[in-house]
Amino acid sequence: MNILVTPRSFGKTNPELFDRLRDAGLTVARNNTGGILSADQMREMLAGCEGVILGVDPMNAEVLAAAPRLRAIAKYGVGLDNIDLNRCKQRGIAVSRTTGANSNAVADYAFALILAVARKMAAIDRRCRAGDWGKITGADVYGKTLGIVGLGAVGKCVVRRARGFDMRILASDIVWDDPYAETMGIERVDIETLCREADIITLHTELTEDTRAMINAKRLSVMKTSAIVINTARGGLIDEGALLAALRGGRIYGAGLDVFEEEPPTEAAWRGLETVVMGSHCASSTLGATEAMGRMAVDNLLRDLNL
Repeated sequence: MNILVTPRSFGKTNPELFDRLRDAGLTVARNNTGGILSADQMREMLAGCEGVILGVDPMNAEVLAAAPRLRAIAKYGVGLDNIDLNRCKQRGIAVSRTTGANSNAVADYAFALILAVARKMAAIDRRCRAGDWGKITGADVYGKTLGIVGLGAVGKCVVRRARGFDMRILASDIVWDDPYAETMGIERVDIETLCREADIITLHTELTEDTRAMINAKRLSVMKTSAIVINTARGGLIDEGALLAALRGGRIYGAGLDVFEEEPPTEAAWRGLETVVMGSHCASSTLGATEAMGRMAVDNLLRDLNL
């Protein structure tokens, strides 16, 4: 039985995961390109596969059509926006994800971005390396108002970190856990109120048609000029053109972006902004998180292939 493994970090520090797959009687094809697979590459590599451990590579209707034997997709992560779920349901393809495996790693990175943007750490580092020891004044984080969009597993991990900074916490989510929010002192608000009142807005929600471009020109226009926008979820949650315009015009203080709609972004202007700290979609890339995601993805795939 053939399967494909696409995530670049899968098994990097725990190669025994590949032994588990082979011991289960699977022939494993791997993504050795060093990057995200294109739709054409996915169609070619999936043609004879019955299962796939999938990263952020495309799994749209055209790719699925090229894989008539596919029975199981084990997402290495939690976001399913790169998968045509309707087509999977029609064909009876099992889709799983590694919920909770990387929550703390992503929350750590989100908070690292908050601090890096607020304190201008990347700019300070670059100037120091160039021999410029001049002082750069940043913004405060302690005691500020944090707005969390999406109070799921990652959002809740961010809450725990924010409490250590004595922050006022606002949150917006369709699903609401009243006992948790009351215990943690979280105020439930709509997205418009969150954008107006928060000093820092951090996104931890799935990308759907309802959430696409939820941070747009209108919502950016009501943010404080001192506001910071953080995104470790999905690039499509932000209208990148509107955010770029707001940053270039000094409408908001800065942004920390680990994800973009197209990765890497083709717009050169991003690389010239000192108010932006950029990441390469690596918020979940820690030793612990990748090992946990790998183990869970293998468990899920073997279960769904009845092995």
